[in-house]
Amino acid sequence: MQHWIDGISGDLEKIRSARPLVHNMTNYVVMNVTANALLSLGASPVMAHAPEEVEEMVGLARVLVVNMGTLSEPWVASMKKAMRAARSLGRPVVLDPVGVGATGYRTRTARDLLETDSVRLIRANASEVMALAGEAVRTRGVDSLAEASDAVESAIRLSGQYGATVCVSGAIDWVVDRNKVVSIANGHPLMSRVTGMGCCASALCGAFCAVNPDGTAAAIHAMAVMGVAGEVAAERASGPGSFPMHFLDVLDGMGAEEIGKRLRVNEGDHWRHEGGRNLSGDRSSGLLSEKP
Repeated sequence: MQHWIDGISGDLEKIRSARPLVHNMTNYVVMNVTANALLSLGASPVMAHAPEEVEEMVGLARVLVVNMGTLSEPWVASMKKAMRAARSLGRPVVLDPVGVGATGYRTRTARDLLETDSVRLIRANASEVMALAGEAVRTRGVDSLAEASDAVESAIRLSGQYGATVCVSGAIDWVVDRNKVVSIANGHPLMSRVTGMGCCASALCGAFCAVNPDGTAAAIHAMAVMGVAGEVAAERASGPGSFPMHFLDVLDGMGAEEIGKRLRVNEGDHWRHEGGRNLSGDRSSGLLSEKP
């Protein structure tokens, strides 16, 4: 466990020291939320979608985060343009394929974006991961009706297909690549009642990818910080209205001591011993931007 605590703390120090520019191509609902989360973490956010500037902005940034929450054809074209630039410049890309499996348009778009061969990390809920892997899934809008552990096998296949780390979000988060399966059991149910928490997780994954070239380690570190911050904020908040304020404050002050007290990381294929089920259940929501 200590090596995880040291790794998370080390990446946090790097983010706060370097203040990496995180280029977000994200949805209308969460721009302010995710920008504040990145600022509180210590990174520097920018939201840029215009095709006239995305290539130049990718060159200035350390990482590109692409979020499909509110799609339109001009934004999709800009996303592809930015992702091709990221591949050319060697910038890591985090893809949040919001709503994949809910509509054909979203599923086709996500697969087209993956074909740019630029994605280092996919962060999604269980239904989205399973849909990307070609499985028939049931969704409620953009809500996952599957539990995160149900999608681990699909995530492993998806990682092998695209060479990307896959993070499956739920009450327990799972981070997988072709060689590793890790679960992070931090978080709080109140997070599912606040718009933008899922998108914040993707943005934080971007910040950690900016300072850590290992996409799997970056995802584990980001989701651990996200979960621990959610736990502490929920203890301080009186409800979903006050939660975001406390969440930002906790991110700002996050350090090794709090991480060490709360971190719950497990490495191995232990999801098999649960019969493929995450016994604590998934968090979900009803907004295009929110799918913790």
